[in-house]
Amino acid sequence: MQSESWVVPGAPVEGYVWRAARPKAAVLLSHGFGEYAGRYVERYHRLIPTLADAGYTVYAYDQRSHGQSPGRPAVTDLNLLVDDHLKAREALRAQELPVFALGHSMGGLVTVASAARDPRGLSGVILSSPALLVGEKEPAWLKRLAPVIAKIAPGLKTSDLGTGGLSRLPDEVAAYEADPVMYHGNVPALTAATMLGLSGRLWPEYARWTLPTLTLHGTADKITDPRGSQRFHDTITSPDKTLHTVEGGYHELLNDEPRADVRQVILDWLQTRTA
Repeated sequence: MQSESWVVPGAPVEGYVWRAARPKAAVLLSHGFGEYAGRYVERYHRLIPTLADAGYTVYAYDQRSHGQSPGRPAVTDLNLLVDDHLKAREALRAQELPVFALGHSMGGLVTVASAARDPRGLSGVILSSPALLVGEKEPAWLKRLAPVIAKIAPGLKTSDLGTGGLSRLPDEVAAYEADPVMYHGNVPALTAATMLGLSGRLWPEYARWTLPTLTLHGTADKITDPRGSQRFHDTITSPDKTLHTVEGGYHELLNDEPRADVRQVILDWLQTRTA
């Protein structure tokens, strides 16, 4: 499926749009750490073509320092990524379709931060294995030191997320490892520190969250903490909230064993709210 170029005004990112023939809503998709928007065309159980075929025009962009967007590979400030997301949403408010924001992993954190800061123009949020609870097992002294390290050595390698926790399907893991557009390496200090800081600051904001929300997480996810999704679901005050947990599911649920079921959950949720 071919994309068109999409410019996000004021954001240094490479943007794309996949248009539905008869659109009933728009979806703004935010990818995870180390990856890029186009990965959701062939991988993730062909999520983008599936959404477009179902009547959802998909907008996405490679986040700063990812994919085709400029910047030192994977070295990025999450706060700037949130600013970019807000600019993308502002651009989408000019079109008349309802807008839903869908974020995976790091993209889930960016999406949540953007929506918490300004929910205007959003008809709902979908979160796939979002990174909402970061650094829970890290010692307090390291958390305090993280911003200093990030400032002095932003590219310093920190956590190794590995690939074994992505999926239970060997072909999907192999495709991830062989993809030359992916970032393959440890999380840089700037990215890790700003992700840690942002995730911690957001928790007091969630009590005011009223957007329709679907959160999906696998119970066996070792890359992002499923307890964060449970806590988020329990904290938000939205009258329309759904937490879909996948027993034994790994991090990339749409690349994992239950991918067909998970994709259908997303489609059904959207279709119910755009009927």
